[in-house]
Amino acid sequence: MSLFAFTADAQEKDTLTNRDLEQRIYSLPYYSYGKGLGFTSPDSVYQMNIRFRIQSRGTFNQEEGKDGVIDGGVRRTRLRFDGYVGNPRFTYALQLSFAPGDLGGAVEDGENLQVIRDAVMFYSINKHWSVGFGQTKLPGNRQRVNSSGALQLTDRTINNATFNIDRDFGVQVNYINQRRNRFSYNFKGAISQGEGRNFTKNDDMNLAYTGKVELYPFGSFKKNGEYFEGDILREENPKLMLSAAYQFNNKAKRNAAQLGEYLYQKKDIYTLLADAMFKYRGFSAFAAYMNRSAEDNNPIAVDPDDPTRINYVVAGQGFDIQSSYMFLKGYEIIGRYSWQEMNQQIRQYRPDAQQMTIGLTRYIWEHAFKIQGELTYNKQDYFNNTTRNSWYGRFQIEIGI
Repeated sequence: MSLFAFTADAQEKDTLTNRDLEQRIYSLPYYSYGKGLGFTSPDSVYQMNIRFRIQSRGTFNQEEGKDGVIDGGVRRTRLRFDGYVGNPRFTYALQLSFAPGDLGGAVEDGENLQVIRDAVMFYSINKHWSVGFGQTKLPGNRQRVNSSGALQLTDRTINNATFNIDRDFGVQVNYINQRRNRFSYNFKGAISQGEGRNFTKNDDMNLAYTGKVELYPFGSFKKNGEYFEGDILREENPKLMLSAAYQFNNKAKRNAAQLGEYLYQKKDIYTLLADAMFKYRGFSAFAAYMNRSAEDNNPIAVDPDDPTRINYVVAGQGFDIQSSYMFLKGYEIIGRYSWQEMNQQIRQYRPDAQQMTIGLTRYIWEHAFKIQGELTYNKQDYFNNTTRNSWYGRFQIEIGI
């Protein structure tokens, strides 16, 4: 059963198949595993699909030299609508977030409440080409493009949190050429505002330019499996995805490109992202490299009104490796290691880091209903040769449609 069922105009020469439209929706820069609850008008003029998901978690955190902390709450609450209007070629997606920890931090005077995560429309020109306009995820690193509801562990890596390019408002163009058992490839590009989601204070003509290529040497994954972690569908044949993305953010205002605090000086920011994903008979492996640099290799920004005040572009590099095995009864064991090295000019403000995680996930209904547990160790290395260690244990339940 495809994500969208529709009645196409039989006289249209370039009619899209259900599979073509399914790929259009999956190629949107986020993904939810469940099918949701759908409504189609009697004349098939419009269709709307409704989805929700909830992540509830409890965490015990122990930092070196401090008392342990127990924390619990709703990490994410999302509501999503997608479908088409007038013609199945015109697809849309709207995603809203409501949990306190999912709104982008504390709301400050003059800032926007971060309820809207995605509000985008795509037009499918033919079975390969589509054009999108609105706010959504940019074609960046794989783990960020994937929905947080499609992760094996309870959250993304420290490198994703530091170096990803996240969401932005602009125009996106996708060329999708997916074939199940033959070499496949996708090309994706975006021209966007460069300041992140819900930004309303633009004062210049500067933009961000993003390009990405995805290669599938052995053909596409089963049911677009590159959009969810773990080989929960147990690929019968080896499947591999290789991808690379690059972004130039011209005179960025924030210290992490589309994210972070405002810089004292606008800076050109360059971001390189590379990923590899492999799945075969329950085994899955994933690796990622991320790199961010600033113009003239100088991440320091000086306050023009007070030269003693500085802040900086979060520049550096990181590497992630993650592997897992899915047992036949729905249990999965996962291991992950992340290494992060910051630019030498900001080491006194931000330490290098390592993170090691082991986890166990029980899939009750694929990624839409699962129970997750993990144990994570963190190590931070400071510029003065001191080290700080911490670890946490976490239990999470996710449910949605």
